[in-house]
Amino acid sequence: MRRGVTKIYFLPTIAAVGNIPTRAEITAGTDLSGAISDIAGWSLGNSPIDTPDLGSTLTTSIPGEDKADASTLTFYEDKALDTIETLLKKGVEGFVVILRKGDVAASKSMDVFPVRVASRAPAYSAGSDPAKFTVTFAVSGQPTLDAAVPASV
Repeated sequence: MRRGVTKIYFLPTIAAVGNIPTRAEITAGTDLSGAISDIAGWSLGNSPIDTPDLGSTLTTSIPGEDKADASTLTFYEDKALDTIETLLKKGVEGFVVILRKGDVAASKSMDVFPVRVASRAPAYSAGSDPAKFTVTFAVSGQPTLDAAVPASV
């Protein structure tokens, strides 16, 4: 991720079957970028299946099931407003859209994750840390990776 460049949005809906948002849907979404202190997950892994055979001592493999890593966003807590807490309540469904190279039209750097909010928990600390909370997302459908960022209108 590129600080000051990467953009992360939460969109309540995407009309297209392939989960590629339009410019209007991105604009209507919520830009979370300025409140995020940390990000984890947001990638797919594969669990290969072993395919041993009697003709060799080498155990080969084939691609198995894909699985999304545990995915979280940690936010700075706003002292006065609760906009993000209200938006990302437990059970809320939507889409996390990550523009890895920023909002650059036609750049194939947009990842879209269908999600459900699994939990939201404050990060308690007695130190001099800023107030934060972490939102854990369950990836609820096939992510769309490396899609082209739609052009601005």
